[in-house]
Amino acid sequence: MSDPSQPNQKGSYRRPVRSFVLRTGRITAGQRRALDELWPVYGLESGSDTLDFEATFGRRAPVVLEIGFGNGENLIDMARAAPERDFLGIEVHEPGVGHCMLQAKEHELTNLRVMRADAVEILRRQIANNSLQRVNLFFPDPWHKKRHHKRRIVQPAFVALLANKLLPGGLLHMATDWPNYAEHIAAVMRSTETFEAAQTTPTDRIETRFDKRGQKLGHENWERAWRRCN
Repeated sequence: MSDPSQPNQKGSYRRPVRSFVLRTGRITAGQRRALDELWPVYGLESGSDTLDFEATFGRRAPVVLEIGFGNGENLIDMARAAPERDFLGIEVHEPGVGHCMLQAKEHELTNLRVMRADAVEILRRQIANNSLQRVNLFFPDPWHKKRHHKRRIVQPAFVALLANKLLPGGLLHMATDWPNYAEHIAAVMRSTETFEAAQTTPTDRIETRFDKRGQKLGHENWERAWRRCN
């Protein structure tokens, strides 16, 4: 079977299985206005050209990527707390993207950009190798039914892709509140030689609605970090 993380004979990537379902959620008037008016300020278009972070942010600084940022609670907080870093968030759902940009404007952030796209495709096509200091993946869809496990974003090919994009010593920080997914992530990370367990897990992630949802379900958070080997 061919590897969907590798280009086919025509040079393009196949992604027969996606880790998300694009749902049509309710979008407020403010979120819609943000998508229309604030996109030129905070939004980056998807395409085939490699992103130039130095040109985008107007400086050279460490870049942190958050995949699937929801409504941007954590992304905004991290960008506010670390003005010396630049932050890129990728999310597929329009309401969350709109909400995030509204918050970015309210806090007058200049070190934040967002993309409304499939993060895996952006990583493959538009993010240069050895360009990210850190990647955050918090509470990805657990796809808890066994027949759906193939849709989980954390797979060996995905981890290999992240290893290419992170700088040597760069950090991969993941969290989930589903024990079965935690076991899955741990198994995938044990199988790779490109990452090693970090001595400590960052504590800069804030409590979000995903944490609260898990608490209501009686779930406990599982959170770990790994560093890209040199």
